[in-house]
Amino acid sequence: MRPSTLSFAHRSILHSRIRLNACSLRAPPQLTLCSPKSRLASSFAKIDAKWKTHLRTPVSPSKTNNENFYILSMFPYPSGSLHMGHVRVYTISDVLSRFRRMQGYSVIHPMGWDAFGLPAENAAIERNVNPKDWTDRNIAAMKEQFGAMGVAFDWEREIRTCDPAYYKHTQQLFLELLKNDMAYRKKSTVNWDPVDETVLANEQVSPSGHSWRSGAVVQKRELEQWFLKISAFRERLLDDLEGLKDMWPERVRTMQKNWLGRSEGAEVQFSVEVMPLKGNEEARRIPFTTTSVKVFTTRLDTLPGVQYLALSTSHPITNTIAERNPELRVFIKETEEKAAAASDEKSKSKSGFLLPGVTAISPIDPKVKIPVYVADYVLDGYGSGAVMGVPGHDLRDNAFWLSHCPSIPVKTVITPLDIKHTLKDGEIYTEPGLLNNQCGRYSVLTSEEAKESILEVLGSDVAQKTTQWRLRDWLISRQRYWGTPIPIIHCNTCGPVPVPESELPVELPTDITITGRSGNPLAAHPTWSDVSCPSCSAPAKRDTDTMDTFVDSSWYWSRFIDPTNPSQPFSPTVADSHLPVDLYIGGVEHAILHLLYSRFIAKFLSHTGAWPNPRNTTAEPFKRLITQGMVHGLTHTHPTTGQFLTPKGLQELKKAGGEPGVSYEKMSKSKHNGVDPLVCIERHGTDATRAHVLFAAPVSEVLNWDEAKISGVKRWLTRVLRLAESSSPPGKMSPALAKVVNTTIQSVTKSFGETIALNTVVSDLMKLENALTSAPSNARYAGVEVLLKLMAPVTPGVAEEAWELLHRNQHGSGKVVEQAWPGVDTTALAEVDGGMREVKVIINGKVRFTLEARSEVTEEQLVEMARGKEEWGKWVGEKKVVKTIVARGGKMVSFVVNP
Repeated sequence: MRPSTLSFAHRSILHSRIRLNACSLRAPPQLTLCSPKSRLASSFAKIDAKWKTHLRTPVSPSKTNNENFYILSMFPYPSGSLHMGHVRVYTISDVLSRFRRMQGYSVIHPMGWDAFGLPAENAAIERNVNPKDWTDRNIAAMKEQFGAMGVAFDWEREIRTCDPAYYKHTQQLFLELLKNDMAYRKKSTVNWDPVDETVLANEQVSPSGHSWRSGAVVQKRELEQWFLKISAFRERLLDDLEGLKDMWPERVRTMQKNWLGRSEGAEVQFSVEVMPLKGNEEARRIPFTTTSVKVFTTRLDTLPGVQYLALSTSHPITNTIAERNPELRVFIKETEEKAAAASDEKSKSKSGFLLPGVTAISPIDPKVKIPVYVADYVLDGYGSGAVMGVPGHDLRDNAFWLSHCPSIPVKTVITPLDIKHTLKDGEIYTEPGLLNNQCGRYSVLTSEEAKESILEVLGSDVAQKTTQWRLRDWLISRQRYWGTPIPIIHCNTCGPVPVPESELPVELPTDITITGRSGNPLAAHPTWSDVSCPSCSAPAKRDTDTMDTFVDSSWYWSRFIDPTNPSQPFSPTVADSHLPVDLYIGGVEHAILHLLYSRFIAKFLSHTGAWPNPRNTTAEPFKRLITQGMVHGLTHTHPTTGQFLTPKGLQELKKAGGEPGVSYEKMSKSKHNGVDPLVCIERHGTDATRAHVLFAAPVSEVLNWDEAKISGVKRWLTRVLRLAESSSPPGKMSPALAKVVNTTIQSVTKSFGETIALNTVVSDLMKLENALTSAPSNARYAGVEVLLKLMAPVTPGVAEEAWELLHRNQHGSGKVVEQAWPGVDTTALAEVDGGMREVKVIINGKVRFTLEARSEVTEEQLVEMARGKEEWGKWVGEKKVVKTIVARGGKMVSFVVNP
């Protein structure tokens, strides 16, 4: 073909790397790479520019199957710049959405912005800008960056959670929850900065317990807070996880189960005595001598081994004693400061405070009296804020006991059922087993038998079976400006009154200065909170708290299906036809709270009739979940100091003859291992970057980003363009090539639609290109068409360029992404999988010749085929065949012939 018949982009990428083979005029040009890397990058950039508009706009399929497919990737926070993690997750969703469109589905693939939150408010403080202006600028910048990534979103469905048109419906949702007794207000403890007079998030408290803003020691303070009653749905949230088996990663289902934390056990009542000791004036002034403490345990069989009780810092007994014990008050204060700095209970130490003169009595033996501690590891919300300590059979209890009572032996009451199981010195046996002879009437019972016997003996007044949950109701109040205002008005006469729906949205004031000081910004506004009570018209105040941003993202997936509905979050009819989300893609870091809250809201919406007929019956919002792995960057450290090296530092180290430590770490500024995706795309082209992102690692695993390896992908894409240019119609594929083509269709379709093994997709496409390149130019044309269709979701720009090359002299060929997804020719697969086979013909024990036979040939036909071969006359001729055997599934025919 003459260069003049090619487009400018064709000529740029082909002529920069081909050399015509002058030795053959009849064969197509033999193309070899011979151009500089700079020309290569330039050519891919020209392809990006040529197809930019077409590729960024979702294309309707030429044929439809009248089915919907909703694919959603977790929407980003508008930080202002995309990182490689964004490139990975949105490339995955874009590839799969293009695949489903080519299959004929009506695809929803939307994009929006999780736009409220603390970072924007912090930016407003640091830069003296309005949070909305900062957010809008960041969104505009990120939309431009998305354009460079080659992703096709349904931008007409775009939402941003900070838009009053969106948070009007967030407020509607809150009021619906309130109407159904699923929202309530109560006092709750928060992190309080006493200098700036503001509430701090856990992440705003330093490891030392100080405010990140003022530097003051953070205090615990009780404030009236709004809660959503997620606990009302806890049984369904747990049970419905079973329906997500094989559809959600098992790791995520396990994390959800653990967060819900259903524990089957027993509640046991311990009597507690205050024994006035000689000289112990504090103990004498405590206004009780006997009380009781309820303890929840999953291991009632270890009750004979209890050696202490531990209470939380806010337990009623703790509070009562603390009023008169200054040392305990100091301990509580220090514990709360440490808790503010480390919200995860796993990070708590095993510190404790022995309550003087206070003892608990064993429910199974009144003679046994045990000490009572206040301990920092006891959770206020779990059970009744009290736990029993069994050092002999619990690792945490053992560590606590050895720290506080090292001279008192640990009591062991359970032994392994397997007598061959021997414990090492100091090893704690924590599994169920057999109660030993220290357990009195319960001796020689198994753990399960002991549990039942103890319940029976103690009676329901002292011990009874019960279920505890780790899940707590969802605290949504935030004392900040940049969030959805809570639509409540507080009246001295009427109490909390809902804002009338006709007055929604309650909008944030724009004439506000955020300093980070003097408490809640909305509460400090001179006029915004002053309103009349909707019920009695008396002067009243707006609620000045805003909602947790998890509320905004808990229902956004449902707004995309009906994004411009002015009166409802979405139409129930539209919900029934488009929900649930068929495929949800995002990071595993959101595996607990975001997914749990979304599941809760989905079930609530179904319960109220907003989503009346969920197709999955359980009202799960996400039918299938894919969690992509993180992207790690190449990281260099100094061999002596271990310091992370900058590019300049690395250069200086190598110049001095040093060898750096090399590893792949999570990308961060402090490790100097970040990669700007836009620079990478500019250097290598959109499609090469996309294909490398998919090819480098399985979707769910960590991707170790090695930019040097993109060159292999670029060479492959160049070969594809060369293949398209050099192939000509019509021609017919050989059975062997047809097998390769159809096997690849089958494999790629399964990888896209079922296993989401996108790295193998690229590998399969590379193998197919290699097979096609090896075939004659006029016998591969149809196969090249298939290759380009299969490539279109992954590398849409190069696929379109190659499609245009392939159909250069044809009109009406359309665009490759407008083509129907190729189906598998089962006949071609049958030809391959069972088709021609080699059959060995054995005469008197020796292989004399072979023949080719199709799979459907019968044993009788095989025998006749062998007799008909020219070699038969040489080895058998007129001799008598006395025995014939067809063996090995028709791959061997043996004849016994008389000499």
